[in-house]
Amino acid sequence: MSASPRVVIIGAGIVGTNLADELASRGWTNITVVEQGPLELAGGSTSHAPGLVFQTNPSKTMTEFASYTVDKLLSLSADGISCFNQVGGLELATTEARLEDLKRKLGYATSWGVEGRIIDADECEKHYPLLNKGALADGRRILGGLYVPSDGLAAAARAVQLLISKTRAAGVTYLGSTAVTGIEHSGGKVTGVETADGVVPADIVVSCAGFWGRELGRLAGLSVPLLPLAHQYAKTTPLDVLRGVNELPNGASKPILRYQDRDLYFREHGDRIGIGSYAHKPMPADMGNLPRVAADEMSDHHMPSRLDFTLEDFAPVWEDCQDLLPALHSARIDDGFNGIFSFTPDGGPLMGEAPDVEGLFVAEAVWVTHSAGVAKAMAELLIEGQSRTDLHGCELTRFEKVQTSDAYVSETSQQNFVEIYDVLHPLQPKESPRDLRVSPFNVRQKELGAFFLESAAWERPHWFEANRGLLEELPAEWQAPERDEWSAMFSSPISAAEAWKTRTAVALFDMTPLKRLSVVGPGAQALLHRLSTGNIAKKPGAVTYCLLLEHDGGIRSDVTVARLAEEEFQLGVNSNVDFDYLRVEARKQSAADPAQWVHVSDITGSTCCIGLWGPLAREVIGKVSSDDLTNDGLKYFRTKEISVGGIPVTAMRLSYVGELGWELYTTAEYGLKLWDLLFEAGQEHGIIAAGRGAFNSMRLEKGYRLWGTDMTSEHHPYESGLGFSVAKDKTGFVGAEALAARKEQPATRALRCLTVDDGTSLVLGKEPVYVNGSAAGYVTSAAYGYSVRKPIAYAWLPASVSEGDSVEVEYFGKRIAATVTAEPLFDPGMERLRG
Repeated sequence: MSASPRVVIIGAGIVGTNLADELASRGWTNITVVEQGPLELAGGSTSHAPGLVFQTNPSKTMTEFASYTVDKLLSLSADGISCFNQVGGLELATTEARLEDLKRKLGYATSWGVEGRIIDADECEKHYPLLNKGALADGRRILGGLYVPSDGLAAAARAVQLLISKTRAAGVTYLGSTAVTGIEHSGGKVTGVETADGVVPADIVVSCAGFWGRELGRLAGLSVPLLPLAHQYAKTTPLDVLRGVNELPNGASKPILRYQDRDLYFREHGDRIGIGSYAHKPMPADMGNLPRVAADEMSDHHMPSRLDFTLEDFAPVWEDCQDLLPALHSARIDDGFNGIFSFTPDGGPLMGEAPDVEGLFVAEAVWVTHSAGVAKAMAELLIEGQSRTDLHGCELTRFEKVQTSDAYVSETSQQNFVEIYDVLHPLQPKESPRDLRVSPFNVRQKELGAFFLESAAWERPHWFEANRGLLEELPAEWQAPERDEWSAMFSSPISAAEAWKTRTAVALFDMTPLKRLSVVGPGAQALLHRLSTGNIAKKPGAVTYCLLLEHDGGIRSDVTVARLAEEEFQLGVNSNVDFDYLRVEARKQSAADPAQWVHVSDITGSTCCIGLWGPLAREVIGKVSSDDLTNDGLKYFRTKEISVGGIPVTAMRLSYVGELGWELYTTAEYGLKLWDLLFEAGQEHGIIAAGRGAFNSMRLEKGYRLWGTDMTSEHHPYESGLGFSVAKDKTGFVGAEALAARKEQPATRALRCLTVDDGTSLVLGKEPVYVNGSAAGYVTSAAYGYSVRKPIAYAWLPASVSEGDSVEVEYFGKRIAATVTAEPLFDPGMERLRG
């Protein structure tokens, strides 16, 4: 492709215009922005957005997007007035639970480099004098708040106009009042955008159409899993206490305010107060019945994204507003509307390229808060081939197919709306929909009293109530300390007993939700050789742990590659994103050289997997299989076909928990029988079913990384402790040159193992880590190590931090002493694992 391809951006809102600017500022010149509304007031979510920017988010990526948006809008100004009013952000707590949650949020802010602090009720009042100084109607009081001075208000509509002016001067073409009627593509590549005025040719099309994105995707056969929902916003009549306080008619001087205990937020509009409410029922927008507004009739009060205000939905919270801000007793609601914006099944944006239409990209479900940051990442993706900010939580293709159905998207998006201000635990499970994806063992797991959590729509047992009786037998040294209330949620002491039995006897683990791909064809080896860091050109029967890298050497994913035959491989991967990446690359390779064709298919649902692990695993499988599974018969990291009670099984000598055993794969129809055979055979050896709670503990004891948590595309293999997965002297794979250059550079950071000094305090992940009193890193994974009798945390820290150094982890505002420790903590000589 030429240095300046033909780019068509659909949508001239805050995302589309920022993207045009980010591309133009990087030298791309052939850019057209198509907007169905008038450019002066397009009528989408940007046109009515209240503009509050609270940067802090559990996601590092989302916080980085927001912080970039703040910086960019601050720099965007005209007539001496910036497009960002940095009045600060204040989140209030009127319950102890909320105050503790704000301490946790402050930890996120510190981890991601945003300055903030917890303040008491008196300081809250100093920042926002309109607050109720006494008891609220139900007897609660303001207990404190989280104050972030760099938060504030984005003038989104004004920013769009300045960006249009700026980018027009740089050569960007704008087509206003021009509806897109089709997205043309040929041979699997996008070729143009169809409008009533003709086709705009394109090499790249980016849909930045906001809540219209789902309909635009359908024009190209692309599923865009978002739901347009209406959200209430109202403005009061003028308040005497605000007369003359704010210089501009729509200006503000007080912090943006969140009252999350009542699902409310507030901002000033000159001498009025704007109020946003999430306290009402979800209101999905009927896209077929949006207000139809002619271009010459568009106004601030009349646009497609602004639905009629439903006072009956707002009335219940009006009293809460007056209770918190007594000055509102003298005011009334002067203006209100139900504004449409986008929600997704997990609340994140949708970014990336359509897997089946090359050159078609989306940047949808993006709020003003993250708009410029998302645009920057998209520009990097288009120009450099990848974003410099990790996008794994934002990838368009991250959802499984069942999660993109209209019914699933609708239900989960509405639930996200309901829970948007709730205090939610990181493991908080969905209540519905559930039981969408279950392994063949599910019926037995339920009989054993499994406690399930959900991931990628899979039901995954975390512990089994049938094992509760083991707590009476559990040796004292295996007893875990009592957890604090927060870390104890969605946890059970039963996990200690399950870890004990795995380490001393044998256990069954359901590994079915691990995504599995089949890669077959004469070009299979060439594909995997080109995309992975490992030496996969081994004889059939070999298993290789390796990485997929980005072009800059960052870790795209980690995979396990088993060579089943000369032209057949089975891969264990992390997500649907990996599947789409591999199948798209396979399609390109097959088209380029038909003799090297290769087919990639997802076999997860048609197969199942049991992890049979523990020092007595051989005794168990020996009762139901006559195959040679000794060390000579099946070495570590090897695979072969065996028979278990007559069932055909692919056995791989792997273990994520650091014990002797195998991953046992078979097709789904044999799964339940395989479970029953092994469970019965293991009775005399004390076999149990064990869950993810024990699994996660043993994984960390063994130092095994979890992609997406411990390392992402931000990190390269050597700083992540994964240099061993890069085959020596191998070249030519994606990211090889960049990785070689990185290896020669002095390391600035490293993923380190920490153990908590007091032996009892637990953390959960994402907490800031302090070195010599200053925030210097953050926790990735954490768990109690039942085998090593101490809490474990992995954390990114400066490379200068060494083993034996003391650090502190901040957990809900308290500093916990920890020590940087050599890893792995368990079986460093690999004697148990190799049997």
